[in-house]
Amino acid sequence: MSTAETTGSPETLRGLGRRLLGAPVRVQTYKNLLYLLLAFPLGIAYFVGLLTGGTIGVGLLLTWVGLPILLGTLAAAAAVAGFEAHLARRLVGVEAAVPAFLRDLDVREGIALPGDGFLAAVKRLVTAPSTWTAVVLLLAKFVFGIVSFVAVVTSASVSAALLAAPFVYDAPAGTISFLGSAPSGAYTVGSWVVTTLPQALAVAAAGVVFLFVALNLLNALARFHALYTAKLLRVGNRP
Repeated sequence: MSTAETTGSPETLRGLGRRLLGAPVRVQTYKNLLYLLLAFPLGIAYFVGLLTGGTIGVGLLLTWVGLPILLGTLAAAAAVAGFEAHLARRLVGVEAAVPAFLRDLDVREGIALPGDGFLAAVKRLVTAPSTWTAVVLLLAKFVFGIVSFVAVVTSASVSAALLAAPFVYDAPAGTISFLGSAPSGAYTVGSWVVTTLPQALAVAAAGVVFLFVALNLLNALARFHALYTAKLLRVGNRP
């Protein structure tokens, strides 16, 4: 059977339909949402840490103090990337390898103190491609965190506003407006002024559709970033 026939088979389509429609009741959806929400504070922390360590290290290079700071920043980036790989596995279910430096790390070799083991560890840290892709990953996490936060908050706000229409469309406490201006005492969605219960129920139905679509898109966004994390950390790693 060809790939096209398999992809378009009724069983496959039914499975896809169940997956899309089941998004609100799947535990994985809420793990993905947690992954997206964590990206915002973590992304800020990573960006600040890399910027601080890199700036101070480069500024103090002439005094030889800067080199240990830069190496420490790289080691910390590798360690944090290992944590990101753990998040991708535990929350999204995507297998991601830790950077090569962490995988090959062996405290028994004496890397904690200056010596041959220490120098070998420094060489592994600097020459491993996954160390540098870890830095790229942490910088990208800052952008992804902002995008994720905006996506989750916007989706939640729009869904809540639409689903609440039957309960607040005739609220006596003044104007409630969503995505537009409204005459006094009216509930609006864009240019649509909701004044009756049937209209409010139609808005709520649109909210249900929006919620299903938003949750599936957020699931896709979380999986995309987890796969991106795995791809970056796989660079230069042995199978």
